[in-house]
Amino acid sequence: MHDDLTDEIKAPWHARLLGRDNVQIPVVRLTGTIEASQKPDRINIASAAPMLKRAFKIKNAPAVAIIINSPGGSPVQSRMVAKYIRDLAKEKDKKVLVFVEDVAASGGYFIASAGDEIIADPASIVGSIGVISAGFGFVDAIEKLGVSRRVYTAGENKSTLDPFLPEDPKDVERLKKLQLDVHEVFKDYVKERRGNKLNLEQEGLFSGEFWTAKTAIEFGLVDALGDIYETLKKRYGKKVKLVKIEEKRGFFSMPRIPFLGGQIGQTSLSDDMLSTLKAQAHWSRFGL
Repeated sequence: MHDDLTDEIKAPWHARLLGRDNVQIPVVRLTGTIEASQKPDRINIASAAPMLKRAFKIKNAPAVAIIINSPGGSPVQSRMVAKYIRDLAKEKDKKVLVFVEDVAASGGYFIASAGDEIIADPASIVGSIGVISAGFGFVDAIEKLGVSRRVYTAGENKSTLDPFLPEDPKDVERLKKLQLDVHEVFKDYVKERRGNKLNLEQEGLFSGEFWTAKTAIEFGLVDALGDIYETLKKRYGKKVKLVKIEEKRGFFSMPRIPFLGGQIGQTSLSDDMLSTLKAQAHWSRFGL
C-alpha cells in the first residue's frame, strides 16, 4: 500500500532537485501487536523510538505522519510510545497526523490518540477503550492425565492465577482491581488528548466497544475520513514528498532461529508458537 513512499536515504537528493517549495513529510509506520517482544510485526518503545526520533529530526517538515495498524496489546508499551510521540512533538514543535489502516483499537487507539489529528478509512476499526486479560485453566486436564502439580512459594500470593491451580475468587478480585486502574489511565489519556472533541454522552464510549471510523467520527474518536495521500496532498500541495522512515537493521544481523528445547537464537519453537497465537488472538477479535 505504501511502496511508493520516498526512501529516507534519497530524501535530501530529491529535496535539492525539487526545490524549497516541495514539502517533505516523514512517515513512520507502526504495525502489529503491542508488546515488548523484539519479534517482527510488534510495536514497542525499543523499536519505535529510533524511527520516531529520526522522523522528528527532519527540520523543514511541518508535520510527522504516523500510520498505525494495531489491535492493541501491552498498556505499558502503548503509553510509552504515545508519550514519546508527544515529547518529540513538543520538543520539535511539529504537528502529528495519525492515519489508521485496518485497525487502531485498544492500545492501538491509545497510540493513535497521541496525534493532533486522527484520520481513518471509513471502514477502519477504532476504539476498544478497555482492558482485557485472558488465559486458560488446565486443572481438569492434568487431573485426567494423572499429573500432580507441585508448587513451592515464599509469599502467599506468588501463585496468583496459576493456570494449573483452581481459580481463587480473591485472585480474580485482585486482577479486576488492576484492570480498573489501567482502564482509568487509558480513559484519562483519551480524554486529555481528544478534549472537547469527544462526545462523552455516547453510551459505551469507554466500555471496550469498537466501531468503524464512519461511526466513530460521530463520537469524536476520529477527526476525518480519508487516506494519507489524499490528505497530505490537499494540505501541502500535489508535490508533497512522503519520506519513509524505517527500522534500521545491522548488515551482519542474523535472524533468530527457533530451536525446540534450546536457546539458540534467543528463542524457541514453543515461544514463537505462543507469541504467534497470542498475536493472532488480538487480530481475530476484530475479524482480521
